[in-house]
Amino acid sequence: MTRRLLIVEDDPGLQSQMRWCFSEDLEVNVASDRDTAIAALRRTEPQVVTLDLGLPPDPGGATEGFGLLEEILHLAPQTKVIVVTGREDKENAVKAIGMGACDFYQKPLDADILTFVVNRAFRIAELEQENHYLSQQPNGTNIKGIVAASPQMLSICRTLEKIAPTDVTTLITGETGTGKELLARALHDLSPRAGKPFAAINCAAIPENLLESELFGFEKGAFTGATQGKKGKIEHANGGTLFLDEIGDMPMPLQAKLLRFLQERVVDRVGSVNPIPVDVRVVCATHRDVRQLIADGLFREDLYYRISEITLEVPALRERDGDALVIAQSLLKNLGKQVERPNLSFSEDAISAIGRYEWPGNVREMINKVKRATIMADGKRVSARDLELDTPASDSGHHLNLRQVREQAERQAIETALQTSAYNMAQAARLLGITRPTLYNLTDKYRIRTTSDAS
Repeated sequence: MTRRLLIVEDDPGLQSQMRWCFSEDLEVNVASDRDTAIAALRRTEPQVVTLDLGLPPDPGGATEGFGLLEEILHLAPQTKVIVVTGREDKENAVKAIGMGACDFYQKPLDADILTFVVNRAFRIAELEQENHYLSQQPNGTNIKGIVAASPQMLSICRTLEKIAPTDVTTLITGETGTGKELLARALHDLSPRAGKPFAAINCAAIPENLLESELFGFEKGAFTGATQGKKGKIEHANGGTLFLDEIGDMPMPLQAKLLRFLQERVVDRVGSVNPIPVDVRVVCATHRDVRQLIADGLFREDLYYRISEITLEVPALRERDGDALVIAQSLLKNLGKQVERPNLSFSEDAISAIGRYEWPGNVREMINKVKRATIMADGKRVSARDLELDTPASDSGHHLNLRQVREQAERQAIETALQTSAYNMAQAARLLGITRPTLYNLTDKYRIRTTSDAS
């Protein structure tokens, strides 16, 4: 993809200086006033614009510049605008960022810093374009609600698609918040039972003395207060799918009754002696180590083998290469629409923080943080602070070293591009706007792995 830059500057000398700051592989156009800038914007569709706020007929003020900024963001909201201000003009810079500008640059001209700021804007634009492309795809899967780009999750989804048409009893394991119920619902939706009920029950959320009647139902008079009979979850799921969440927390006495049901496919209501045949597919899930529970005498080994004819081990979000950013982008898009802020995007520090954070609460934690950020973000850019994610500790000496700043940004951009493209070097190179040999040279320089550990 050709990188296109539009420089909006009314001073011919500065136009020339800024134009010569950039390499030949960058297509640079210039404009000196609002009308020519809009014409160039429509004609060349630049990804990045540098905008001097002091434009004619108000070269000493900022009204014309702010008007042009507003018009650019209306006509091309994905364009990254870098506002150029005077050294003492911080108030206008802050105002421009609030309106939706990507960044600001203060005069006088410094070629190295200007190049760094512009290249950073291009990287943000390319990452957003790639993430937009991914969001328009079926997320690497044909499964409703599953957003995945990592080899680990794509493998899970392929297995799920294969077993969905069957009635094989499935156990889904993984940490809390990894989306186990979503996968269970996908198994149901992709099966011949999709038009029938999907009944879910959390074995850890219901007191032991009530769980049996909730699962198996009861007859009138079975216990005090049973004024009429009631079907249990298993009967409600007849013809469809029964999802037993947190089955690792099921009490031992009830495990024996569940085992009998799985073997004979009949339900014994509490207080009844008449078995009721039921046709259901059973899917179970737990965040606990079932084999350790068996070793501790807390889970029946024979029941384990009954419920785990197929086991799907869902990896934690921190173990999914590149999924964190893809999922966060999808959440921002959907949650932003809900609060009528559809044009929100992540800032560069947010993108870096999302990839660096461990996500101990997995996708559930991410949903909470992104939902908060869609409400708290001041402009169109969601920052790491909005997400309540830590940014690297400040080191003034480090940030004054331009070479180190460049290398850090370059390394982060390469790693993000590789993760987002599932380690497809050609796609990552296109995303970064460089050739594939250049990408290989850079990965060698920074000792960045070029393949996923999972295969």
